[in-house]
Amino acid sequence: MEIQPIAYFHSPLKSKFGIPRQSGLASELTGRIVFEPPYRHEDAVRGMEDFEYLWLIWEFSEAKGGSADGKSLTVRPPRLGGNRRMGVFATRSPFRPNRLGLSCVRLSRIIKDPHLGPVIEVLGADLMDGTPIYDVKPYVVYADAHPEAKSGFVDQTTWEPLEVELPEPLAQLLPDEALPALKAVLAQDPRPRYQNDPERIYGMPFMDYDVRFCVKGKTLTVVDIIAVP
Repeated sequence: MEIQPIAYFHSPLKSKFGIPRQSGLASELTGRIVFEPPYRHEDAVRGMEDFEYLWLIWEFSEAKGGSADGKSLTVRPPRLGGNRRMGVFATRSPFRPNRLGLSCVRLSRIIKDPHLGPVIEVLGADLMDGTPIYDVKPYVVYADAHPEAKSGFVDQTTWEPLEVELPEPLAQLLPDEALPALKAVLAQDPRPRYQNDPERIYGMPFMDYDVRFCVKGKTLTVVDIIAVP
């Protein structure tokens, strides 16, 4: 079977670095689904406005060179600190035989664009800008919700978001509406789990800016925000 993208995702997150490790963790993060020309018609989304959440099937388009290929069938989940290996099919690692991702996102609104057709605005997606989307399906509670289910090794680990310090002079460099999403993304700790150097300065692309920060203990401090030409 050959599949082609039906849409592409548009997000302020311009690279893999900084992408939330699961959907819903940065609920303030706004993104948009823009359909390809064959699907830019209101008929394609008729009835969607009655749902609150959507499933997205998409491609880890930037996870190249490390996909499981039958030779190495284990990966290092970030939740385990990147030090323990688990079976690829027991994780949500982007390095998979077919590089397919599955995310549950909150439907914010459907925008009627005169040129792009219906554009779906969603919250909390863990997709970077430009991600190809292969399908969109509604989330239905009676079949999709299992609140008492076990979650394997995830149940055995604890993790709390970081406290984010964003000095006011730097915050003023960004649009006000972008600040909650940026703070939510930074609170998830974008660093690789195995890195813990309090003196290191990291850079994360966000919108048209390079956000630079360091992490000491449980506090992430933004040290600079640079506009990208």
